[in-house]
Amino acid sequence: MFKDTLERLGLYAQKSINSIGLMMMMLANAAMLCFTPPVKVRNMFKQMEFVGIQSLFVVVLTGAFTGMVLALQGYNALKRFGAESMVGPTVALSMARELGPVLTGLMVTGRAGSAMATELGTMRVTEQIDALSTMGINPVKYLVVPRIVAGILMFPLLTVITDFVGVIGGYLVGVKLLGINSGVYIGRTVDFVTIDDIAMGLYKSLVFGLIMTLVACYNGFYTTGGAEGVGRAATTSVVTASVMILISDYLLSSILG
Repeated sequence: MFKDTLERLGLYAQKSINSIGLMMMMLANAAMLCFTPPVKVRNMFKQMEFVGIQSLFVVVLTGAFTGMVLALQGYNALKRFGAESMVGPTVALSMARELGPVLTGLMVTGRAGSAMATELGTMRVTEQIDALSTMGINPVKYLVVPRIVAGILMFPLLTVITDFVGVIGGYLVGVKLLGINSGVYIGRTVDFVTIDDIAMGLYKSLVFGLIMTLVACYNGFYTTGGAEGVGRAATTSVVTASVMILISDYLLSSILG
């Protein structure tokens, strides 16, 4: 029994290392092909629309209610210390440094990451990717590069929208519902929130965008097992990317302070 357990652990470790190696090779290949003409601008804009514009609704909804909940709970906590005026900075800093990029990453991963893995997985099992190679078209350049570029470019923009909507939601709850003075709320927020706080969230969003698209493209590109494999690739992409986003969030917070 102990031998079987060690054998399974060894096989799992071997599979994990092999997957990481293939993923890094895909990233390196995509990075080189990104600057190799011809540049597929049309494909990039199509993916930017899919990742960015089509995710606006879920991002705005998430940001608004997150800011509202932060204001409500922050007020209840800070009121005990007589620091109700700090609700504004609490909401803004939480959204800018942490919740904005993380929630954007998780929500867009659930919506766009699964779709990317499913699309590429379907192309793999129906041999469309093999057909591209047969026609002399590099499948990584045609399929992977536009998605990675779109993720890196659109995640910071979506994060800014999440932050802004979250701050507005917190303002509405704090000022209109809880009765905090509007001038104090805005003044304290401006005093305590700096450009560095906003930049920290944007740096995180760049990494999250890369993680989401790379994991989704990898799992879709190397799908096996027919229709069942496509579903497994989509599930694995969402779970893996979400876990990696949370882990990288901690590491980046430690590094960036």
